[in-house]
Amino acid sequence: MRGPELSPRLKMVGELVPAGARLADVGTDHAYLPAALILEGKIPWAIAADLRQGPLDRARATVREYGLTGKVAFRLCDGLSGIRPDEVDAVAVAGMGGETIAAILSAAPWTRERDLPLILQPMSSFPDLREWLQKNGFSIQEEGLAREGDTIYTAMLVRAGEMSPLTPAELWAGKNTADPLRGDWLDRWLARVRRAIDGMSRARGEGTSARKRELEEVVDGLADMKKEWEQWQK
Repeated sequence: MRGPELSPRLKMVGELVPAGARLADVGTDHAYLPAALILEGKIPWAIAADLRQGPLDRARATVREYGLTGKVAFRLCDGLSGIRPDEVDAVAVAGMGGETIAAILSAAPWTRERDLPLILQPMSSFPDLREWLQKNGFSIQEEGLAREGDTIYTAMLVRAGEMSPLTPAELWAGKNTADPLRGDWLDRWLARVRRAIDGMSRARGEGTSARKRELEEVVDGLADMKKEWEQWQK
């Protein structure tokens, strides 16, 4: 049976899941990701976890619809709090704010101790999440981009380990790659950070001027990455 059609955002997350892993899908909603990966034979089993009952009910409906009863377990829990470390080989946390993802991992130190592959797909607070990973013993191994409608999303494969320090611009936009979507991704960050600088130009205070200088350094780094990306496209 064919599985549910994954959106570009979730398909990107699925591509980063290691083959053969027992997957914990945190914030599962409809459980489309684990259902699709099980049906294509990439993973054997999964836990669909969510903080709310409604999404778990939708997840159960998906599992019944695709004949996957017994191949997906369900957990009503906050983050990974209801999942034992020995139950899974990989964790996906997609569609949440970066600070929420960091809080989930902080509350489950076994994800680092066991060096589990983590597939993270933040929707906001990108620099906060990358900085937290860098400071807490995690290394970003790979990042992908996907376009869905007018929005570009990123997903990252993270493991335990040392990571070379990220520049201010890399904290915002990730390390540079030749990905065809990378130019648009950098343009969006350049526009966003420049808007923040413009807003600060009308404000006063020592803290504001220090933050403005930090953001100007981010803009310079993003612009350099854009030039580098353009060279790679030639």
